[in-house]
Amino acid sequence: MSLETMQEKEQNKKYRILLVIGIVLIAFNLRAAITSVGPVLGFIREDLGVDHSSVGVLTTMVLLTFAGVSAIAYRFGNRVGHQRALFLGLIVLVAGILIRTVPNLWFLYAGSIAVGAGIAVCNVLLPGVIKWSFPAKMGLMTSIYTTCMAISAAFASGLSAPIAEQSGTGWQGALLLWTLPALAGIILWAFILHGEKKKAPPVKEIDRTTLIWKSPLAWQVTLFMGFQSIGFYVMITWLPDILVETGGVALTSAGWMVAMMQAASLPASFITPILAERFRHQVGIIITIGITALTGLSLLLTASSFSMLIAAVLCIGLVQGASISLALALFGLRAETAGKAAELSGMGQSVGYLLAAFGPLVVGVFYDWTGAWSAGLIFLMVIAVCQMTAGIGAGRNKYV
Repeated sequence: MSLETMQEKEQNKKYRILLVIGIVLIAFNLRAAITSVGPVLGFIREDLGVDHSSVGVLTTMVLLTFAGVSAIAYRFGNRVGHQRALFLGLIVLVAGILIRTVPNLWFLYAGSIAVGAGIAVCNVLLPGVIKWSFPAKMGLMTSIYTTCMAISAAFASGLSAPIAEQSGTGWQGALLLWTLPALAGIILWAFILHGEKKKAPPVKEIDRTTLIWKSPLAWQVTLFMGFQSIGFYVMITWLPDILVETGGVALTSAGWMVAMMQAASLPASFITPILAERFRHQVGIIITIGITALTGLSLLLTASSFSMLIAAVLCIGLVQGASISLALALFGLRAETAGKAAELSGMGQSVGYLLAAFGPLVVGVFYDWTGAWSAGLIFLMVIAVCQMTAGIGAGRNKYV
């Protein structure tokens, strides 16, 4: 082996290590800027002098931005390069976080839209970049980045209120904290782009002979993504209230139980994509997820003891971790090329987050109509069956 060849291999190794770290840093930014907001909404309302509905639309606004930007993100990636688009997505994310710390409601809205746009670009393109850069390690890399997403989400939701209350920087400081991992990501991705050896998939690699929006398999993957998103965002929004009102749990205990749910999602987030990659089809995994979801929701609906509530929360956490990680893995597993994976990711996340945006609203309306959470939980059980049905189709060993 020549010296030149050895040097080239060493450079490629260093580049791939940088790429792994870069993917991890992006993953840490895909949820923290969202989950950090909920715990400080009370501080924001008090500071800006606005009502609940004025700040209550922030999550819906971000999800609708996800839906809109996800539909065009893969085309943007094809135009500028997928890795460069990830870099630009992080820049938009930082800009959005900075804008929304201005103590004005319209700046808060504008910043939230920018945050949603930056995250959406990274959300859509990351599965394709992983498939392109690590085709033999796609399951492992998906496991790593979905687990990092869950960890950052838990940290952000747990730290924001104490920082706002005790640091002297208020809610602005709690939100600004999450520019740090984004800035670290920007710096690292600048180095990655400088040393880039393999270009992200160009437009010509995308097979346009089959329109992805007309593919039944693509729709099954998309609906699996959408139904699991509904379950996740409904639980993030309403689980504390459900635990307090139906389970008689104290508000502080309910907060810890939500954290327990997020913690339970971690092992499932890591293991599921690795298992999915090892099997030719993923139908067995999907049926297991569906049965566990129905078990958890049934326990929550009929709980007569605190231990039943704990079991319900743990089941729901496992389902959430397994569902999101499998949904993201399916974008790569059901696509033959990295470009097609990005295109499928764009479709799945666009429709998925559009559905998710209305999930919490629907459950809230059911509560207003009935004065209880039973109808909302039954609605989630129907969604779990729909997710399992779509997943059985999406889990087949076929390509879009």
